[in-house]
Parts: sequence; C-alpha cells; structure tokens
Amino acid sequence: MRVLAALSGGVDSAVAAARAVDAGHDVVGVHMALSRSREQFRTGSRGCCSIEDAGDARRAADVLGIPYYVWDLSERFEDTVVADFLAEYAAGRTPNPCVRCNEHIKFDALLDKALALGFDAVCTGHYAEVVGGVAGGGRDALGGDGTAPRPELHRARDAAKDQSYVLAVMGPERLARAMFPLGRVESKAEVRAEAAARGLSVSAKPDSYDICFVADGDTRGFLRDRLGSQPGPVVDTAGTVLGDHDGAYAYTVGQRKGLALTHPAADGRPRYVLAVEPVGNRVVVGSADDLVVAGITGERAVWFAEPDLGWFDCTAQVRAHGADVPVRARVVGRDGVEVLVGDGDGRIDGRPVLRGVAAGQSLVLYDGTRVLGQATVASTVRAGGLESAGARTTAGAR
Repeated sequence: MRVLAALSGGVDSAVAAARAVDAGHDVVGVHMALSRSREQFRTGSRGCCSIEDAGDARRAADVLGIPYYVWDLSERFEDTVVADFLAEYAAGRTPNPCVRCNEHIKFDALLDKALALGFDAVCTGHYAEVVGGVAGGGRDALGGDGTAPRPELHRARDAAKDQSYVLAVMGPERLARAMFPLGRVESKAEVRAEAAARGLSVSAKPDSYDICFVADGDTRGFLRDRLGSQPGPVVDTAGTVLGDHDGAYAYTVGQRKGLALTHPAADGRPRYVLAVEPVGNRVVVGSADDLVVAGITGERAVWFAEPDLGWFDCTAQVRAHGADVPVRARVVGRDGVEVLVGDGDGRIDGRPVLRGVAAGQSLVLYDGTRVLGQATVASTVRAGGLESAGARTTAGAR
C-alpha cells in the first residue's frame, strides 16, 4: 500500500513509520505545520508542535530513507481546533483539543489530502489497534458480501499508553484508512529501545504533554488573553456569593484549586466547581459529594458497531487517562446517547465511581477492549439531584 506517515518529531511516530517501511509499504513522511508563527509554540519537549520537532521529523525520515514533506495545515488548525477550544470554554464547557485535532486535522484534513494524492492509508504513532478495514485487515480482509469489513477500534496492549479514547471520534470510515503500528507493543520502553537500535536520534526524547498551542502551559492565561476579563461571582448552590472571578471560562467542573473563596464552607470541607454558567457569568461551587455523577447525556455520537436497541451494558470512559466504569447505555434520537451509572444513583456496591464530568468532554463506550462509540457530553445528572444543562435521565430504566 501507499502509506502517508505522519511524523510529529517524536519517537512514537518515527518507530511507527519504520514499522510501516518494514511491512513493505511505500511510505512517505509528512510533518504538519500547525502554526504560521512557529515561535509562539514552546521550544523543548513539552508540546508536540515545537520548533525542534520539524527538524527531528526530517532527521527520522532521512534515517528511514523515505521522502519527507512539511504540509501547512495552520489555517485549518486555527479555524477548527483553536477556535473550538475558545468557543467551548466561553460556553462553559470543557473541550479536549487532542480529540478535536484527531477529528479535524489528522483524520480529516490530513487523511483527505492523502487520499486525494493516491495514498491508501495514514500511519501514526498512536497507541491503539485497528482490526479489519483496508489498513487494519489488509485489502483481502473481505466480508461475505465481498466488501471490506467494518473496522474495529481496540485499546492498545499497553494500557498505560492507550489512546483509543482520543481516537474514537474518527468513526469507522476513517478508521478503515488508519494504521497504528504501535498498538501491540508491550511498553514505551520497547519503542524507545527499537528507536535506538534503528539509529533514530529521538529514541530518548521526552514525551510531549500539555496543549501544544498554549505556549507556556498557562491555559487560564491563554483564555484570558483571547477572551478578555469578564468579572463575576462565585456562588454556592443556594446562590450565596462566596467570592469573585475574572472569567468563568477559566474554571472547569471538578476544579478545587484557585477558587479564591472569601467565605469558607460552614463544615470546613473543600469546595469544588459544580457548574460554569456563562449566561449569568457565575461559577457554582459545592462539596465533593455534589460531584458524583448518576447519568450522562451525549450528543453527536459516532458508532463503530451497531448499538443494541434499548438499554445495553458496557463501560464508559470520560477522560483521556481516566478509568472506565460499568454503565448502562442507550441510543437517544438520531445522534444522542444516554448513560446511567450504577442504578441511576452514581454508585456501584455503594461507592461513587464517577465524579466531576463536564459538558464538552468526550464520552467513549467500550465492550471489553473494543470501542463501541463516542459522543460529546452535553449534560449530566448528579447523584444529589443537581442537574446540568437540562439533562433528563430516568433512574428507573434498569
């Protein structure tokens, strides 16, 4: 196959490209330039879009002996990922920019351009596994009707590095054109050792983290610079003013630090953000018990498997590095999903299992290691009866 390898400049994408070459594919490397002002991105290794990364990607391509190009996707990145990030926070939601980057850039803009140029698949260094489809099962992996089988997205063998959560937004059609050669590796140490053996200079390069377009890692400062000062009150669930803020957009559900409350709780216990209300420019705080989630509604769902009619058992993950928890789910309308935690009370064996879920987060449903579907959290119902964004979850559905 003709394969376009996305080279970020890190060790994972370099080894993934090398494995694609070893598999006999015709591989071309490409680095995505996501900013016209590259100096605004941090240097060093904190993000995935630093100045050094393009050079590291080029050196990896040279070692592998494959053609290398830089594609300017900065305008698309600004108009989709960055714009969505700002709009979601302004609306009181908590987005995951890595999910949106996979949706709009790596498996939309990049993949579309690759297919237009005659490539069969895009190869990346993500830790996940594809079963079936053009890339995952090969051209001869056909169903009984002679068509390519519906591809399955599974967790990576290395649970600590698994990235199926941030990939689930891509849907089955684009998954069919994706290659993740690192899905079966045992550990990151194995990848680094392989990179060193291949003579790749990125073998010891630290992992990237943080939001790549937030140059200094100060997300609140980035939002303030873009959205401006918007002072307002911090209140409890009864509406009593406990402090003030400089912009509700800088807070997220579950946050404890940085609340600057002038009136401590009567019981002396910590307070957490329960809701961000952009209409009234309020931040609502309460106790840890108030954060226990009993139900979630999701919107803009994409499915990798035809969901069961009615309620079905599965597990749900709501954070990139969060544990998945047993839930009961059902399809609602054309692209919605509803999830119950426990018996609709947010508890399993008497213990709360999910806290502080915010609108805007990605909700991914699993059957074992297989991704069933993904949706964006629209609202939640908390175990104490508090409700956000008008969610209507029926606890008796079980």
